[in-house]
This record gives sequence, C-alpha cells and structure tokens, in this order.
Amino acid sequence: MSSLLPVAEALGRILAGARSAAQVVERPLIDALGLVLGENVVSPVAVPGEDNSAMDGYALRAADAGSPMPVSQRITAGGGMAPLAPGTAARIFTGAPVPPGADIVVMQEACREEGGRVSVVGPVAAGQNIRPRGQDIAEGAPVLSRGRILRPQDLGLLASVGRDTVQVYRPLRVAVLATGDELVEPGRGALQPGQGYNSNRFTLAGLLRALRLELVDGGIVADDAQATAAALQGAAAGADCVITSGGVSVGEEDHVRAQVQRLGRLDLWKLAIKPGKPLAFGHIGDTPFIGLPGNPTSVFVTFCLIARPFLLRLQGAADEELAPPGLTVRAAFAVERPGTRQEYLRVTVADNGDGPEARLFPNQSSGVLSSVSYSNALAVIPPGTTVAPGDGVDVLLLDTLC
Repeated sequence: MSSLLPVAEALGRILAGARSAAQVVERPLIDALGLVLGENVVSPVAVPGEDNSAMDGYALRAADAGSPMPVSQRITAGGGMAPLAPGTAARIFTGAPVPPGADIVVMQEACREEGGRVSVVGPVAAGQNIRPRGQDIAEGAPVLSRGRILRPQDLGLLASVGRDTVQVYRPLRVAVLATGDELVEPGRGALQPGQGYNSNRFTLAGLLRALRLELVDGGIVADDAQATAAALQGAAAGADCVITSGGVSVGEEDHVRAQVQRLGRLDLWKLAIKPGKPLAFGHIGDTPFIGLPGNPTSVFVTFCLIARPFLLRLQGAADEELAPPGLTVRAAFAVERPGTRQEYLRVTVADNGDGPEARLFPNQSSGVLSSVSYSNALAVIPPGTTVAPGDGVDVLLLDTLC
C-alpha cells in the first residue's frame, strides 16, 4: 500500500467499486439545472408539431410560381389558417404553420406584392423554407438518457416536448472536514505565528456546490486521534461520502488515515501525482471516504481529477460525464527534467495570434492557491516526459473540471 499508484489505475480502482447511492426524485424542470437525469426521456410529441415556415414570405404551390397570384390569407405564428386555394399565395411569417396545399415558402425578398397580388421574382425549389413536422424531434423518439448532467439547453429541450417536471437523482450529501491545529476560520481575527486561514473549506464547498451536491460542513478537526475518530464517525453517519483535507500524510499529527483504517478500511493511499501524492481512499463503515492532501493546490487538483468523477458516479452520472474533454496546444514553457509522477501544471491557455498556447504560472508550489485561481487549465505531463517550447501538450480546461 506504500507504493505510488499511477493516476489512471487509482481512478479505475476507485470507480470500479462505486455504486450509485442516490435515489430518484421528481423536481420541477426549472430547478433541475446541474442535476443528474434519473430517467430515459422519450418524446410524446413531434417537434415541431406541424410543418412551419422558416422565414417571413409567401406560402404557395411551386407550380403556381410563374404567374402573379392573389394573396388569399395571412398566417401568423400561433394563428389560424385554411387550406391554400389553388392559384393563390398566403402571406406567412416565421414559425407559422404552412397551410395544406402549399409546398414551398418563398422569402419576402424574392417576392413583389402589388394590388393584392404577389409575383415571385427569385428561383424556387420544392420544399424550400419549410421546416417539416418532427424535424427536431420525432414523436416517440428518445430525447435524453438517464445519467446525463442536465445543462441549460437540456432544460429547454425537455420543455420543448412538454415536460415541466423531471426525474433526477437526489443530490448526494457530502461531509467535508478540515484537519489541523494551525487552521483558523476567516473572520475570526488576526493569525498567530504558524496559523493559516482555512481556505480548503471554501474551495471544497464551491466545488461541491458547482456539482449541485449538498455540503455537510464538519468544520475544523483538531490534530488528536480521538477527536478525529469522533468527527469521522459523525460525518459518515450523516452523509453519502466523507471528504477530508489534510491528515493523510506520514506525520505524527496526521491522524486521519490511521482512524479510517480503525473505523473501516483503507483501499489505497499515495498516488503517482504531482501535486497531491498523499491521497487516500477507503470506507468508514459503509460510507466512502476520500482523504485529500492538505496543501490548497493539491486539494483543488486531486478533487477535480479523483473526487469529482467518483462523486459523479455515486450520483448516477453516465460514464461519458466523468472524464473531462481535453485538447492539445503548444507549450510556451519547458520541462527539462523528467519526473516520476504524472504532473498537472497550472497554465493559462490563450491564442497568441498563431493558435492556442499554454503559458506556465510562475510558481507551481502545491501551497500556492493563486496558481489555480489565476490559471484556466492544467497541463498534463506524464512521468518520464520532458517538454520543449513549441511541443504539443495535453491540457484540461478548469471550466470542465469544476
């Protein structure tokens, strides 16, 4: 258990044992953003429900386009209509239903109307400018699948087939504990020598809320074995998962790992990752446990890469929702010495006028939280790899990770 696990192997082992702990509940569609869909949605209707006009113009028969035609009716979106009389045209507006008998809509710029008669002055083609019934979604067609994280456009899509409520997985309750006698909550006064503000609490709270998960705030736990055990037991009893920051390394005051082993089991410890090597995963009783390192940047990086996909799996998310999309850009930096761990460098990806490039944040220390606040991506540097300026590097955009 002391050897360093490669990141992909560790994540695979963690995800292999994850089973969705969330129940399916019904929510108003307007409140479902970011939640995980708990049903397969099939459309009870066709969208659009009838042939309609793609633009303002005139609906007519293509065969009648060679001669001036009287305008027999005016059709607006949401208004009524009658079948089109042969040899006539209907004034029609975008989104309005195409009357039976018409087989084209000619845009108004290609028509000339005088004295109640309209002439077509541009070319015509059968079916032009008509959006057919079911062009977007056919009646009975699948719309969205279970396990999808609902995005704004998904809410609109569900509304377009008549849904105003949706079945989703209940947001998980995730308990967060920070360990360390040196920690002080912001707003509690000036720091004494050796103290630091508890930034990890707020980073983790933000990351969890961005996933629409429910935060159970366990506060700060003292560097004491009994206090640590009591806090872990209490957190596990009231949450679907427990996440700690700090206390999983090898110091004499790092009690979390030992207490997890006593209260349950430790499944893995120490990853071949930089930053964030002393990450632990296990169970407190039956409740999953993730022990993140204590350094602020390590907390952010390891949560995004390890905790996030695990929590999404527990939440019922589909496999395709777990791995963030990456891209390859040019490096505007060098890595001269190959490392033994997979490294995630904080970079800013921007277009320099000749395509996107990744620019390195100047201080890559795991204690420098500004490195993730002021960057917009993580550059992935595999073990044993060097990088020269101009080389292609894989990056993960932070907006896809949190």
